[in-house]
Amino acid sequence: PIPSKSGQVCSPIQKLREELESLVLGCGAVWSKELEKDLPSSWQRHGDLVLLSEDSFRATLWGKMGQELWETVAGALGARRLARRGRVQSDLFRSPAVTLLLGEDSWVEQVDNGIRYRFDVMRCMLSPGNITEKLRIASLRCAGEVVVDLYAGIGYFTLPYLVHAGAAFVHACEWNPHAVEALQQNLELNGVQQRCLIHQGDNRKLELRDVADRVNLGLIPTSEEGWPVACRVLRKDVGGILHIHQNVESFPRKALQPGQDHQLPVPLEQEDKGVHEDNDIVLGAGGRALCPTAQSAWQKWAKTTGTQIRMLLQELDGKPWRTSILHIEHVKSYAPHVHHIVLDLECRPLS
Repeated sequence: PIPSKSGQVCSPIQKLREELESLVLGCGAVWSKELEKDLPSSWQRHGDLVLLSEDSFRATLWGKMGQELWETVAGALGARRLARRGRVQSDLFRSPAVTLLLGEDSWVEQVDNGIRYRFDVMRCMLSPGNITEKLRIASLRCAGEVVVDLYAGIGYFTLPYLVHAGAAFVHACEWNPHAVEALQQNLELNGVQQRCLIHQGDNRKLELRDVADRVNLGLIPTSEEGWPVACRVLRKDVGGILHIHQNVESFPRKALQPGQDHQLPVPLEQEDKGVHEDNDIVLGAGGRALCPTAQSAWQKWAKTTGTQIRMLLQELDGKPWRTSILHIEHVKSYAPHVHHIVLDLECRPLS
């Protein structure tokens, strides 16, 4: 029988394996299971540049093949440029550790939800795991609002606020000069540069006060250092909404040993009555069902955060405030029992 068209199509991974095996054999070496395990199972594509994972091509043999190896890999994956990422550096900017393997230029352009992003993959990041949160921000109704984005980066959330959510103006704070360069280009690429002001430098020194209807705190593992700044920029007459990102741990509960007492959770009546929460506030990306243990940990963190924010606002304003938990969004699993979540916290002054 004649094979179907789908049966004749060779997947990129199959093509990569076949071409590399041919290259290895042509060099007089032996193809092995170890070499096959060293091939990438996934990669990120940014236009004509493919970004390989850090755990690929680590075998000694690959290092002896020189540029021919990378030309073969790029050809098999349909790319002109090739790079490999490492672990995020522990510097102030959380810079990516990326090595350019093939090509001269590391600037790329990518389109997400109709928004154009340009950036240097060796100096900035665009996490594919945050796409659900960018889509959620894009769906918000922010017409007429002033937004302060405390960790703007290359415009991950700044641009969805401007392009899709209809924000009147965004103050974008960023201290990485490479990200600021990309952000400036991206604002112009998307035609929204007139509705955004970039504040370059440490946002803890931001001089803005009493301007924001909404504040985005998109930094993980925690944005806690930005909470006082968020409270200062929030409008004092009517308040507004904070979108607070955090990595929250939720380890499974251990079984009780004989003789141990079971501690019941503190009833809501005994908790801070200045923090309110709606029903059904916890949702996963796409509305997925979530682990009850994780939800409990997230709600506990959200309640504590609501109390801390309320106290900060009252200290700054000298008047009573109320905070309400509107929603908790699960963005992605960051590590075993660690989840990246976003708390939507409404903050209002009490008359």
